[in-house]
Amino acid sequence: MERAKNKIKNIVREGYAKAIIQGSSCCSGGSCCGSANQAQKISKKVGYSDAEINAVPEGANLGFGCGNPVALASLREGDIVLDLGSGAGFDAFLAAQRVGKTGRVIGVDMTPEMIAKAKENTKKGEYSNVEFRLGEIEKLPVEDSSMDVIISNCVINLSPDKETVFKEAYRVLKAGGRLMVSDLVLAKDLPKELKDSVAAYIGCLAGAIKRDEYLGFMRIAGFQDIKVISESGYPVDAMFGNFESAQDAIVSIKVSAMKR
Repeated sequence: MERAKNKIKNIVREGYAKAIIQGSSCCSGGSCCGSANQAQKISKKVGYSDAEINAVPEGANLGFGCGNPVALASLREGDIVLDLGSGAGFDAFLAAQRVGKTGRVIGVDMTPEMIAKAKENTKKGEYSNVEFRLGEIEKLPVEDSSMDVIISNCVINLSPDKETVFKEAYRVLKAGGRLMVSDLVLAKDLPKELKDSVAAYIGCLAGAIKRDEYLGFMRIAGFQDIKVISESGYPVDAMFGNFESAQDAIVSIKVSAMKR
């Protein structure tokens, strides 16, 4: 079991390292990959405004998201925010603008190439309240009870151990802390060829689980006031040309929760 989990992590890590080197999106089939313009189109589809897209350094928005957790997180001046799977820094930089100079944003990503790109973008944008740490979301390099808010965008579905991810998120949140995630879940089982597809894993599809199971892991971790803020279809056909057969199986959800 542990070997299988590590194999999945390595597949995802290698896929995203390749994406950052090639400058393409995580849709490894190639249908929506390859340009900043395409990343902007994807971001608009999943809920980002033109102002948000234009507010970050060039190269920070890779078009990997399935929602806009920052817009829903009700960030306040002075908040300390953790971004799970921070990529090249898009959501972290948007969060940094909301929490101000008295706040702080920490991004965690397991891909060294992503961390390097995010740090490069931090310098480019002259952010003084953002830092990026190499690490896995199943074992966060963050102290207990130190975060006000956790955000995550289409990343937890990539983990082969989602229960541990939510337990770690609960551990590092302060009492009264808030969790806001955008993610993909299943409305029905995926076709077997997609479950077994390496490309579908990198493309954020094959790791998705049923909605109730996903929310159940949040409850097991200890989260309360769990609310599905919105739920909608996900444009699989437009974003992942090879995976049209998953169109009615994949659902995009935005979920909030609290640590009491």
